[in-house]
Amino acid sequence: MSFVRPVRPDGQPEVSRPDPARLIAGDPEHRTWLTDEAPGLWCGVWQSTPGTWRVIYDEWEYFRLTEGVSILTRDGGAPIRLVAGDAWVIRPGFTGTWDVVETTTKDFVIRL
Repeated sequence: MSFVRPVRPDGQPEVSRPDPARLIAGDPEHRTWLTDEAPGLWCGVWQSTPGTWRVIYDEWEYFRLTEGVSILTRDGGAPIRLVAGDAWVIRPGFTGTWDVVETTTKDFVIRL
C-alpha cells in the first residue's frame, strides 16, 4: 500500500539511554518516535539530551537535524559540528563518537 505520512513526533516516545559500556560523558536520555517502519527500515524522529557516547553503525542512516547542536567524530577523523538544517548519511562500518552539546532533534531513516 502506498501512502504519504508526516514525519513528526506523535504520541508517547520510546525512552532509552546509551549502553553504559559506550557512555563517555553525561547522562543523555534518548526519545524516539517511530513514524513508519517496514522490514529492515525505520523512519521517525529522535531526540537526545546532552552527553557523549561511542557509536558503531551496522546500518545505513540518513538524518537531518531540526534543532540543537551535536558533534559527530569518526575514529581517527576530524569532528563534524552538526546544527539545525544539516543532513548526513552514515554508512555501515562507521565508528566514532556522538556528542550532544545542546539537546538535539533529528528526522531519520535507517535501513539495515
